[in-house]
Amino acid sequence: MTLAGGLVAESLRVGFAIDGVDLRVTRISRAEWGDVGAGQPSVWTLIEFTADDGDADELAHALADALDPVGGWYCDFHSADESFVVFANVVFRYPRGDHDGRAAAEDHARAVGVPESQLDWPD
Repeated sequence: MTLAGGLVAESLRVGFAIDGVDLRVTRISRAEWGDVGAGQPSVWTLIEFTADDGDADELAHALADALDPVGGWYCDFHSADESFVVFANVVFRYPRGDHDGRAAAEDHARAVGVPESQLDWPD
């Protein structure tokens, strides 16, 4: 099985890196998706990736360490069965389609300033 997700390059803290996980970049794009009012730049660099299922925990913890706690940032990725939504220092992992798991991640997202329009990760 394979993990698939997307990472906004601008969400990473300066001086931090995602190491030790074999990420395969499938697409890099730039778009005006940011919310300046939330402290985000207006233009983002989106890195779409895949990784091995066995790397899910390591990837989630590496992201939790590397994501900027300011600006309402998160990274989401999923396997065939599970969704992962990662914020600075916090990881949500729940079965895909689990409404309670998603609601908990959404509540945390709102609490750290993620704009409502960006609560759009796939289930």
